Amino acid sequence: MKSVSQIRLFDQSLRNLAVAGAILLSTSAGVFAQTMPDPATHRVTRAEVMHELYELEAAGYNPSQGDDGSYPADLQAAQEKVNAKHQAERNAMMNAGQNGQAKPAP
Repeated sequence: MKSVSQIRLFDQSLRNLAVAGAILLSTSAGVFAQTMPDPATHRVTRAEVMHELYELEAAGYNPSQGDDGSYPADLQAAQEKVNAKHQAERNAMMNAGQNGQAKPAP
């Protein structure tokens, strides 16, 4: 049979291990919670990037020209055209909604 002192030592070691485990779990959960990204942030998908590039090309931007000196200006001009198109679409949807017409599906 085991002596009483060995059983007490085992019980004490087991308690210490349980306390240490609980402390580690509680601190690691806090660290993990701090490193989680904000759920409100939106990660842009490849399809969204391709759609944006398609819209810019349709507005006159040509990415294959490279840096020929007009790079920022022609890209910004295309972005302004796309933004104006999107604003016109939003205005048309708002006017259609105010007139009681059904809104087109996106």
